[in-house]
Amino acid sequence: MDFAAAGLLDGLEGEERAARERLLEQLAGDGVSVDELRAAIDEDRLALLPVERVLGGKYSANEIAERTGLEPDLPLWIRRLAGLPEAGPDDRVFSDEDVEAARSTKLFLDSGFDRDAIAEVTRVLGESMSRVASTITASFVETFLSPGDSEQDVASRFAELAAQLTPAMTPALVATFNAHLRENVRRGMLGRTEIATGGLPGAQQMVVCFADLVGFTRLGGQVEAHELGAVARQLAELAADVAAQPVRLVKTIGDAAMFVCPEAQLQVEAALRLLEAVEAAELPSLRAGIALGPALLRAGDYYGHAVNLASRVTGIARPGSVLCTEEVRDAAPDAFEWSFAGRHRMKGLGHPLPLYRARRLSSPEADAKARPARSAASSQRADRRRRRASSSRES
Repeated sequence: MDFAAAGLLDGLEGEERAARERLLEQLAGDGVSVDELRAAIDEDRLALLPVERVLGGKYSANEIAERTGLEPDLPLWIRRLAGLPEAGPDDRVFSDEDVEAARSTKLFLDSGFDRDAIAEVTRVLGESMSRVASTITASFVETFLSPGDSEQDVASRFAELAAQLTPAMTPALVATFNAHLRENVRRGMLGRTEIATGGLPGAQQMVVCFADLVGFTRLGGQVEAHELGAVARQLAELAADVAAQPVRLVKTIGDAAMFVCPEAQLQVEAALRLLEAVEAAELPSLRAGIALGPALLRAGDYYGHAVNLASRVTGIARPGSVLCTEEVRDAAPDAFEWSFAGRHRMKGLGHPLPLYRARRLSSPEADAKARPARSAASSQRADRRRRRASSSRES
């Protein structure tokens, strides 16, 4: 194959051109067409094409149907719900794992799950696995990409590592799923009412909290992308740390975290601890908004008036504050120091809403308990300053 004539070596010289040619010869020998090679070059993913082939599909939807007894449209329907590109019934986009997943789907259907239930689970799974895959891919590149690598170096190394390490992810994914499933079963309520009605309750009273970093968007124009990602990652770690049962971390999205809890005092306490942890970590200021009311759990997320209200209260809160609705204050009147923060108009409410700021109690006993935490935080900040100063001197 004349790669130069096909325009697959344009703009390359010396060793870079020679490495590209060796990689093209290898891929062409494995049966990759000129059109596929050209598309990979145009999309700047030629070095990852061998990894795609390691992870690539072997079966079509029709072949999956023959092996599992599912209707041919079901594997393609599930693939779309998972957020993957459209495929035809004869496209070989399915792997051995997809065959086993199809058998599992048939088992769920035969056990009584309807297509709506399968669809909801698949959508949530697709969203979650997309984030997991993106995170793993970024970590993989950061770990194994070396300065001066050629396309052929990257292609051969990444393909070999993918073949070795991808199977090792399965036990980790299964173990994490099982652990979360156990926790959901442990938290779940299946009493006489639910058994009698044959279903779970609808909206339940929940204390909902949103917390976000003030000025995070503006910060994006001042620092490198990887630094911004590190800030978001640190917030997610701190949010997970303060989410002790029954406080539950529902999700983190960039500069924000969402929590739910059935108890107002524990939710406010978690928000204050997150505020203090963010300050100790020297991240941008945090603010939090908390509301109490009906919230409906669907597909792992919460919806309803309390969720919308908590989000709007957060937008009003000042940096470094935890702002709560009157219902939250009334549910934990003696656990914190409360100060009136005024009445505020909000979208969807016909009257101004009174809001209250929560602070820790300032009694001598409370201050004595908080002093070691403040001292530890101060020491951590001093250690970070010393490490940065030492790093600057070394550089």
